[in-house]
Amino acid sequence: MRSERGQGTVEWVGLVLLVSVAMLGLVAAGARVPGAPLARALADRILCAASLADGCGDEPALIAAYGTDVGRLVRRFMPVLAFEDGSRAVPVDFRRCRSSECGDASGGVLVHQTDAGLPVTAFVHVVDCRGAAIEQTEAEGADCSGERAGRLYLQFWTYYVDSATLRGVPVAGKKGYHRDDWESVQFRLNPDGSVEERASSHHGYNYKRNSGNWASDAGLVSHDGWGEATHLLLVSGGSHAGNAFAFTEVERFTPGSRVHLVPLEPIAATGGYEFAVSAPWLKKVWLDPESRETD
Repeated sequence: MRSERGQGTVEWVGLVLLVSVAMLGLVAAGARVPGAPLARALADRILCAASLADGCGDEPALIAAYGTDVGRLVRRFMPVLAFEDGSRAVPVDFRRCRSSECGDASGGVLVHQTDAGLPVTAFVHVVDCRGAAIEQTEAEGADCSGERAGRLYLQFWTYYVDSATLRGVPVAGKKGYHRDDWESVQFRLNPDGSVEERASSHHGYNYKRNSGNWASDAGLVSHDGWGEATHLLLVSGGSHAGNAFAFTEVERFTPGSRVHLVPLEPIAATGGYEFAVSAPWLKKVWLDPESRETD
């Protein structure tokens, strides 16, 4: 039985997070909300102080992989995951889970682990096209030419055990179903200090969720998908297609500070993993951070 003190702490933290997410939504909509950056930072610190933030302990590994400055930026920029009403699957570490039995979370507003106790996880890839880092980045095969020069790209990759657009709906043949699903949300840090964001959505990248995205989702047209960073990622149910800006029915969410982050470069170098879809390190955007393609 949960103690009154423990229950009160969880409820209080949940209230703070809900208020913070609401404020971030207003900022995304263009409203000028005093202290919004402070509210975001405060929510993260509250979670860490309450020992509820699963991701707070992974900063040393990120710093070891990317250096102090970039490692801390990676931890800071992991966005809030907002799951569409009816969603059950959450992103997990594919090295520990490849089935819905361990990759689903059955309920709760604040989700930080699956029913099997595995943490919500995202993988990280960095493309640093700034100053002295360009030479090393290009030596590793990445493209820092043209508009890419002077920018830092942070890619957060999420793995779901399957993709089913109509999962949970009694449709013969599980329409839209395939094993393994890699999605991403990406940040572009510009030389002038501005930050932009985009999310993978079927065959392209999107920013706002609207009916005009169908052509891009179907791969008929392409656009870069970048928009002003909201630090939010709306995850569509079943397909897990993403958007950075949308107001829709959200049943639950995972604060960025509670997402366990894992550098993906060492895993990509080791290889040995097979998926029903292309792994992130086999996609064009891995080496070309401005690519408009998701394959």
